[in-house]
Amino acid sequence: MTATSAPNNKLMLGISLGIITVLIASTVGAAGKFIGAEVNASAIVFFQYFFCMLCCLPWLLKHRLKGLKTEHPWLHITRSLGGLVGFYVYWQALQHIPLVDSTLLRNSAPLMVPIIIFFWLGLGIPKVRWLPLVIGFIGISVILRAGEHGISTWHIIGLLSGAGLAVSMVSTSLLSKTEPGGRILFYYFFVSLLAVTPYFIYDYQSIPASAWPWLFYIGVAMYLSLRLYTAAFAYVKPSILAPTSYFSVVFAGILEWLIWDHIPDGWTLFGIALVVLGGLLILRFGKE
Repeated sequence: MTATSAPNNKLMLGISLGIITVLIASTVGAAGKFIGAEVNASAIVFFQYFFCMLCCLPWLLKHRLKGLKTEHPWLHITRSLGGLVGFYVYWQALQHIPLVDSTLLRNSAPLMVPIIIFFWLGLGIPKVRWLPLVIGFIGISVILRAGEHGISTWHIIGLLSGAGLAVSMVSTSLLSKTEPGGRILFYYFFVSLLAVTPYFIYDYQSIPASAWPWLFYIGVAMYLSLRLYTAAFAYVKPSILAPTSYFSVVFAGILEWLIWDHIPDGWTLFGIALVVLGGLLILRFGKE
């Protein structure tokens, strides 16, 4: 293997893991929308993290308490709360707007990552990235118009899920420099489960038997996708990995067409094209 082939192999592996992650996550979104009329958002979020925690038990039994030792507790908390808020508002929006719209708005995170890095870490945004950012946010504004009645509140809430995901992505990138993937995931699930439990109890509604297999699938599939997502950061930078999330729009569109027979209108497709173009240009300039 040559010196140049090794970095290329890492790049391809990281991108492949990113695409597999969004494929799994797209099926999770479809499952959540499918049971959304029977199960409220707080229950979906609670059981998502509950089953993820169960999946973490083998790692915890293997590493015990020494595996939990960390020098970055606040960074773990920030990563957890960013992911939790992102998922909660995503599940809320999903019941009111199309799967493609909510998926695209959640995955506008790559456009927000440079902004989060600027305000959080004080790192400037390279000039070559301003045009992609402007194109991407014009696309978001087109999608936010959401039809004849102007801007939809639920589209704005869906956009907040992208901001939460961006905070989570930057935090994960910082943590992955010193923390093993198993520890990052454990704290993410543990802190998120603690945070959502009081609201789940307050907002509790009975869950029909037909919804349990879907809740189980959401939790296990989410664990697998986050495991792959965390592993991908070991191979590529977040600026390169993030745009793979746009494949989820394609997967979501196919699922929504197959399950709900819904096809996005022309304006939504135009907005999606602009957002994807902006993200791909960020990917292109991220290599420079």
